[in-house]
Amino acid sequence: MSIVDLHTHSTASDGQYAPSELVALAKERGIEVLALTDHDNIDGVEEAMRAGRELGLRVIRGVEISAADHLNLHILGYGFPADAEPLSGMIARLKAGRSSRKHRIHEYLRGKGIDVPLREVEELAKGGVVGRPHFAHVMLAHGYVSQRKEAFDLYLDTPEFHSLDNRKPSAEECIKTIKASGGRVSLAHPYQIEFVRQDERQLEPLLRRLTGYGLDALECYYPKHTPQQQAEYLALAEKYDLQVTGGSDFHGERNKPDHPLAAWSLEVDWLFEGAGQSFTTA
Repeated sequence: MSIVDLHTHSTASDGQYAPSELVALAKERGIEVLALTDHDNIDGVEEAMRAGRELGLRVIRGVEISAADHLNLHILGYGFPADAEPLSGMIARLKAGRSSRKHRIHEYLRGKGIDVPLREVEELAKGGVVGRPHFAHVMLAHGYVSQRKEAFDLYLDTPEFHSLDNRKPSAEECIKTIKASGGRVSLAHPYQIEFVRQDERQLEPLLRRLTGYGLDALECYYPKHTPQQQAEYLALAEKYDLQVTGGSDFHGERNKPDHPLAAWSLEVDWLFEGAGQSFTTA
């Protein structure tokens, strides 16, 4: 068993901290195995792995990909080699889409009467991929919303907003691409998937379908899961012979204040069995 956090974000996507800073924070919190799972890119992973070697913390190469099937259906990939194809090709396409997406978000908000300076949003991203938290922060700074959550509830996490993202791959494509690249796959924060939130009975048939594509694990431990949800997810993982993962979805205190770095005691050897050069240790 290891003390782990298998779902975190850095400035390579929409996190607050640089990859090396994130690793240092994780070390301070007593975490032994950390996965960096930035949205749609792995640009920060090598920096994180170097920091892990220096500090004696295992860092897993990871990524989080949004699937087109349902709103907030996110796929976590782990343990693939740095130059893995076909995943690197998919990530290149997704990064290009996210680069143009900031302009679509900017125009979408302008259509709502919210004219945030795109330059400020880009500066906040510090050269990384611009994400929703960067827009939310600037909206708050300019008084368009009274709190960060309001930016998401009213503008940045609505069905209308998500219709802007028409370039997402399917869950089947995500899973099969990660597996073909030598990685392992977990379903992230199941409670957030919109149609599951509307009817929790939909989760089990979804898991059956994803397991058929090659899903390896289910994120059972997550800051927003209730004890009842956690118990349900653990039971489903056992029923479908899925590994158990846990992650904080840490973006930093500024970007996602209700998701602090977490530490769960979990078995993670399955992530490395037969995988490529997927982690580092001192």
